[in-house]
Amino acid sequence: MELGIYTFGDIVPDPASGHAVSPTERMAEVIAIARLADELGLDVFGLGEHHTLNFVASATATVLAAIAAVTTDIRLTSASTLLGTADPVRTFQEFATVDLVSRGRAEIVFGRGAFPEHFPLFGYDLNDYDAVFAEKLELFERLNSETHVTWSGNFRPALSNAEIAPRPCQPTLPVWIGALSPNSIARAAAYGLPLAMPLLGDTIAGYAGRAALYRDVWERAGHDPADIRIAGFSHFHVAATASAARDDFYPYYTNYFSFLSKRGGIPRATFAQMSAPDGVLVLGSPQEIIDRLMLMHETIGLTRYVGQIDVGGQPFSAVAKAIELYATEVAPVIPRETQQSG
Repeated sequence: MELGIYTFGDIVPDPASGHAVSPTERMAEVIAIARLADELGLDVFGLGEHHTLNFVASATATVLAAIAAVTTDIRLTSASTLLGTADPVRTFQEFATVDLVSRGRAEIVFGRGAFPEHFPLFGYDLNDYDAVFAEKLELFERLNSETHVTWSGNFRPALSNAEIAPRPCQPTLPVWIGALSPNSIARAAAYGLPLAMPLLGDTIAGYAGRAALYRDVWERAGHDPADIRIAGFSHFHVAATASAARDDFYPYYTNYFSFLSKRGGIPRATFAQMSAPDGVLVLGSPQEIIDRLMLMHETIGLTRYVGQIDVGGQPFSAVAKAIELYATEVAPVIPRETQQSG
C-alpha cells in the first residue's frame, strides 16, 4: 500500500491569528511540503486544481514541474486534472514535460470536478459535463499510446496525422480516474484504468460497495484482477496523541469549510462522527492512523492512500510536523502490515 500526501494550496486565514499568507508564500509552502515528503521517503505527492482566488494551484502541471526539479524519488500526480475543460493535447504535452523533468515520476488523475466554476471559465456547457469528459478521455488514451494521431469528435477540432510531442520518459503516462458515481467508476473499470476515490463523506464500509462495483466491471471486461489498483484521497491529520490531533486540527478544519463554503463550519459533533474509527477523516495518533489505513486496505481494498495534509490556514510548522510523524511512525508500518494481511 503506497502512502502519500496532497494539497489544493488553499489560501485561508489562520483562525488563530487571522493572517493569510500571500500567493507567493503559499506556493513556496506547497513546494516545501513536496520536498519534505520526498526527503522523508513518502511514495506520492499530489496537487489539486481549483480556479478561484481561494487557491494557489490552477496550473497543476507547472507547479509539479517546479517540484520535479527539486525532488528525486517521490511520484508526482495531479489530484485531479479537470479534463472536461482542458485540451487533451496540451494536457498531454504538459504532463509529458513533467515526466521528462522528473525522469519518469509523473502521473495524472483525471476527474470531472466537484465544483462547476471551471466550466463557464473555459466556455463549456454544463449540460455536456459527462459527454465532454468521456470524449476527451478517449482522445487522451490515443495521445498517450500513439506518436501520430488522426481523430475527430464533437468538442475539439479534429486531428489529422498530428505529431504528438514531447513523448514522456515513461513508455506512457500513468492515468488514474477520479470517480465516485457508479457510471464513472464503471467507465474506469471498463477502460482498465486504476480508480482514485475522494473519500469525503460516508463511512469506510460505504466506499467498499463502490470498490466492489469497480472490481466486478473490471473482471467482466476481461482485465486481470491482479492489476486492480484503488487509491483513496481524504482529509488527514496526525499528531503525537489522539487528543492533540483532534484539538489541534478542529479549528483549522471547521475554518476550511466555513471560509470556502461561506455557509458556516463543521459542528464539533459532526467532526467527531467524521473522525470515528469507521469514518474517512483520517485523524489521530500514529497508531490510530495505522489502524484506520489498515481498515481501509482490508475493507475497501486500497492499494494507495493519499491524505490532504494542509487545510484551513495551518501554519507550515504544524504541517511539517505532521508529515514527519506520518513518514517516520506510520509509513514504515503499513507495507509490513498490508503484506501480512494480503
